[in-house]
Amino acid sequence: MPPKISALPFFVYPVSDMDRACTFYRDVLGLVEGDRWGDEWVEFGLTEPAPGPVLALATDMAGCTPGAQGGAVAIETPNFDAMVTHLKTHGVTFAMEPEKTSVCHFARFHDPDGNHLVLHRIHA
Repeated sequence: MPPKISALPFFVYPVSDMDRACTFYRDVLGLVEGDRWGDEWVEFGLTEPAPGPVLALATDMAGCTPGAQGGAVAIETPNFDAMVTHLKTHGVTFAMEPEKTSVCHFARFHDPDGNHLVLHRIHA
């Protein structure tokens, strides 16, 4: 049996314009900016209180192209409908319109570089 993986400490997305990306993640999605190393790497905490998973944005990631149709980061919200409305008022278009299932609510959209994000709300 392989050694246990104990955590997923961060996810990273390559971005082409750090200021634009930070504005989106901070001002539109409401994430709190954490550590920053110039315009090459910025971290946003995904849980409160920290520590928890971190979404990192990077402008200098060898072999990675922003919006290259890779994976997606799912973000949980306690008020799904309000967040959908908020995103639409900020010009966000949905690649997959909001859907409600018996298990959760979800919708897929993109950041300014085309990276995939999933808005999610699990039913308690």
